[in-house]
This record gives sequence, C-alpha cells and structure tokens, in this order.
Amino acid sequence: MLLTITLNRKSAEDLSYLLHKHPAKIQQVELSSGLAYIFYLEVSEDKCTCALLLDIDTVGLVRNNKGPSGEGFMLEQYVNDRPYVASSFMSAAIAKAFGTAMNGRCNDKPELVDTPLPLEAKIAVAAVNGGETLLRNLFEPLCYEVIAESHILDAKFVEWGQSRYFTVTLRNTIPLKTLLSQLYILIPVLDNDKHYFVEKHEMEKLLEKGTGWLESHPFKELITKRYLKHLHEWTNEAVKILLKEEEPEVELEEPESLTPVVEKKVRLHDIRHQTVFQELLGLDIKTVVDMGCGEGKLLRLLLSERKFERILGMDISWKSPKNVFILSGYLNGTKTEYS
Repeated sequence: MLLTITLNRKSAEDLSYLLHKHPAKIQQVELSSGLAYIFYLEVSEDKCTCALLLDIDTVGLVRNNKGPSGEGFMLEQYVNDRPYVASSFMSAAIAKAFGTAMNGRCNDKPELVDTPLPLEAKIAVAAVNGGETLLRNLFEPLCYEVIAESHILDAKFVEWGQSRYFTVTLRNTIPLKTLLSQLYILIPVLDNDKHYFVEKHEMEKLLEKGTGWLESHPFKELITKRYLKHLHEWTNEAVKILLKEEEPEVELEEPESLTPVVEKKVRLHDIRHQTVFQELLGLDIKTVVDMGCGEGKLLRLLLSERKFERILGMDISWKSPKNVFILSGYLNGTKTEYS
C-alpha cells in the first residue's frame, strides 16, 4: 500500500524539513506488521513529493494473530486484502514514520508548523466500506477536494461490478500536521476495521488527534463509532466529550424576569429517527423503503440527502373505512401516493 504527500508551491523542499526526512536518502522504519519505506518521488523548487510504502509481512500477520480470524472461510487468514489496502496498518506507519511532523515539531523551520500549505495526499488503494458517498462525507466537510477512482472487482467478470477499493486523491490547503492527523484517524474509519485490540487509550488518541476539527465534523458520531470498533463504552464516552467541547461557553446574565423557562424535551422517537438516518448515510445504498412510516418523519430526513434516489414509505390509513394501505413514494424529489 502506498501513500504520497505532495507540496505544490515555491520552496517546495520545505516539505522535507517538516517531515524530518532527507530527500537524498531512502529510509525505513520497522513496524510490528512489516517494514515502511520513506523516499522522495520528486524534489524541485515548485514541487516535492514524499512516498510512504508499506511492505506487510503476510506470514507475520498470521503468526502474530493480526490478520483476519478466519471465520469467513477456511483460508481467510492467508487469503485477504490486509497487506494491500490502506487501513489501520497505514495509520500505524504514519505515526511511526511521520510522528514528529504529526505532533507539530520542526526545529529548523518552526514557523511552517501552523502554516496552511497547498498539499495533496494520494492513497493507493483504500478500502472503503460505504462507497464513494461515505468517502466524500468524511473528507468534504473538512474542505478537501476529493478525487475517487473506483476499481472494478474483477476485469474478467465485469458483471460482478465495482469493488470497495478506491485510489483516493485529497487536496487541501492546511498545515501538514492537520493533514497527517486527519489521515491517521479517517483511514481506519473508511475501512471500518482495525488490526489490533482497542482499549481506552484509543479513545484518548482519537480525541487528541481530532482536536480542532472532529468536534465540529457533521459525522463525528460515525467517525467515533468506527474508529473505536463500535465498542459502546468508549464510543459513548468519547461522543459525550466531543458534544461538550462543541458547546460554546456563554456568560451567565441576570434574568430579566422570574418567569420560569420550560426547556423543550428531546423525544426518544426523534432520536431514533436521527440514529437511523446517520446509519443509512454511512451505507452505500440509494433506495430506502420504510415499512410503517407513520407521518413520514424519517422520509423527510432522507429527502434532505441527495444520495437517496428512491424513497418509499408505507403505512395503514386509519382515516379510511377500509383501513387501506397508503404508499408514499419519492423519486427525484417528486411525491406520489397510491391506495
């Protein structure tokens, strides 16, 4: 698996100072899963590209129990995509190879640490459980330009359709430490899996690397859930902390009157609709059928998201003397009803 980071501007060699990697050397770092090589593809006055190449030890994955459990089929622990796609292995490599840069330290040019730079990151290839919609939902709210090249499952069997693998190019003008932190968090979220056991310190890493962007991300709950492997204890605690950080501090003022203010209660029914809506956003689907849609509250939420092309709701009409079923369908924003 390969990750490249490119800086396009005058004095592009500044990238080598920020990454703490000399352009004239090929360097390597040892990982528990294999080796990572760091080298430069191009170094010029206007463009500098650094590559991080992972060489995963496939036999070591099995021996160290870092591969799939083999529950899917007999040879799954030997035949799988783990050595070839960007996943939590890539995050571990980013932390090991570019840890100093990700933590925002640069002794030679400290003024560049917080400077927004025109950066481009390319991942070849990324496993995306949720399709291109999920990919864009994760990166576009962070102001990335996303270019996603989908790969066919098997060129010999075109009817099998597209795979879950994408070559992803991300462009943004941000500090390098922010780019690395966001890749560190979001690559395993795309894959929706990790190669190691998740404990509480993973929640602490999520909150640390997500500082300044995760608390305001519209899909922060989905990111938190996937990053922590759907472990409810750590997920709930992390979401509570993020929601608390999102609330602005307001200075208390003396009330003008003593009239009590009644707070509007959030109904469990509405929370369920929002939860279902968020789950559906994370799936690579375009058609939704709601059996027992009631007043159509969930349908209205779905209509606000353009990814859903066909939406159908069905429920009993109690006003009709025959209790007939009413179908409410939405196709490209047009509503139709059938009895």
